[in-house]
Parts: sequence; C-alpha cells; structure tokens
Amino acid sequence: MGVQRETVVLVHGLYVHGLWMRLLEYWLEEAGYQTVNYSYPSITRSPAENAEDLHALLKSLDTPVTHFLGHSMGGLVVRHLFHHYPKQRPGRIVTLGTPHQGSYAARIMHDSGLGLFVGQGGLEGGLMGDAPAWVAPNPLGSIAGTLNIGLGLLFPGMPAPSDGMIAVVETQFPGMVDHICLPVSHMQMLVDPTTITQACAFFATGRFRHVRSARPEEGMVN
Repeated sequence: MGVQRETVVLVHGLYVHGLWMRLLEYWLEEAGYQTVNYSYPSITRSPAENAEDLHALLKSLDTPVTHFLGHSMGGLVVRHLFHHYPKQRPGRIVTLGTPHQGSYAARIMHDSGLGLFVGQGGLEGGLMGDAPAWVAPNPLGSIAGTLNIGLGLLFPGMPAPSDGMIAVVETQFPGMVDHICLPVSHMQMLVDPTTITQACAFFATGRFRHVRSARPEEGMVN
C-alpha cells in the first residue's frame, strides 16, 4: 500500500462558486496534495450553517491530514467549523484575504441599508467582526493582499493598505501563528502562483516564506 497523501480542502468566498478555486486546486494537486473543493451558498446561509455541511463532508474523507485553504468568507467558514466541531484531523489552515476582524465594506453596506447585497447569511458570524475566537490546536496562517484594486474603492475611508476589498489590518487577529502580505488584489489571489507557493510552505512547515530585507552594511565591500 502506498502512503496516503495529505488533503487540502478549498473553501471559496462570498458570491462565488468553487470553480473560482479551481486553479489553486490544480496547483495543489501538482504539489502532491489530494484536494476537496467545497462549494456552498454564501449569501443565503450563514458561515455556521455552511460549516455544518462542511463537517458532514469531512467525515467521509479517508485521509491522515486535512489542511484548509479559505478565501475571504471561506476562512470564516473554517473558523466556525473548528469552533462548533473542534475534533478535527491534524492539519494547518491558510486564509486568503479573510476579514478576521470584520469587513469595513460590509459594515458600510449594512449601515447604509445595503445589507441585502451581502445577504443575511453573509452578515452573520464574521463579516461584522463577530467570528468565534480561534482556540484550535491547528495552526492558522493569514495571507493579505496590498494591491488596492476592487469594489473597496467605492467605500471611502477603508483602512490602508488593502487588497481592494479587505484591509490588511482586518486579516490579522489573535490566534494566528503567522501573517504575510503579498502584492495582489482580493481576487488576484486566486490566480497568482505566489499565493499557492506561500500556502504550501505553511502547510509543510507552519510558517510562510518571509524574505528578509538586506541591511545597508550587508553585501558592502570594505
């Protein structure tokens, strides 16, 4: 019998379908992982409700290790999964542009009477800053984007830097073990190879690959 491969479960964000994660899924498969691309109704059901369905799916998997790659709201679904169903397999979690501290854009839409465009499901349990605390033993690393291109430009006052939808500060929270910023926009994360390179590094080691800036004296010839 061959050695069982580790599995990565991909969880997409608000408004979209699992197909939007397909390129990341392909790269993960090329890196040697088994993959499960979980698609769910992001607007009509809350992150907690979708976490319940995800938990049922996970019980059917035959794998020794389960990692998670969650984009935007997908990361909040994963947080609810570990909150409501803490007994999970060993593995690590990487979130991409997830508003762990809540979303400035979502708050503005809610306060302006435009919450319908986010959906009741989207507003419950995360986007308003009310995601459950992270106390799971599984390490979580957060990736943020700094290329300010996206619908966030329609919301003046969004903290900078941002990925055009989620501010960098919103992707940071107590409980994460590592954080890194990449020069990508919110949706560009799904097609940028650097994203998957960093995710795979975290799955393998529990840390991202941080590039140190050279000190002024380094490399100088006396």
